[in-house]
Amino acid sequence: MSDHPIEGLMTTAMQSIKDMVDVNTIVGDAVQAPDGTVIIPISKVTFGFAAGGGEYSQYSGIEESNDDKESKKLDSKSKFPFAGGSGAGVSINPVAFMVVGQGQIKLLPVNVNSTVDKIIDLVPELMEKLNQVICKKIKISKEVKNEDL
Repeated sequence: MSDHPIEGLMTTAMQSIKDMVDVNTIVGDAVQAPDGTVIIPISKVTFGFAAGGGEYSQYSGIEESNDDKESKKLDSKSKFPFAGGSGAGVSINPVAFMVVGQGQIKLLPVNVNSTVDKIIDLVPELMEKLNQVICKKIKISKEVKNEDL
């Protein structure tokens, strides 16, 4: 059985998408600043794909006479013409920059529009300070117990 023409359309469109979208599109090439800090861009990639087609009779849309019907029966074994198409769209939007340097890693979002995002960014720092306070209290309580003995 021979390949259907729509397969060629789909293969070409999918190969084009594969060439455009790879991991380097999402996590971009790292850029090193003069102070040694490395900046890595991170993007959001969205794509869509559609393909379709059909085979059409040369007689469609025309009122048929008896002679035409007989002629159509004879031509029924011949292949109908094919019409089809495919398309794809890609959207790439920057989301954030990962900054690595000076002993720390930070994710800097491009769209800082929410207080919740700022709070989430502060959670690691808050946890570190909370850990220090708890360790200090434990140390003090152990010292008090040792003095009582």
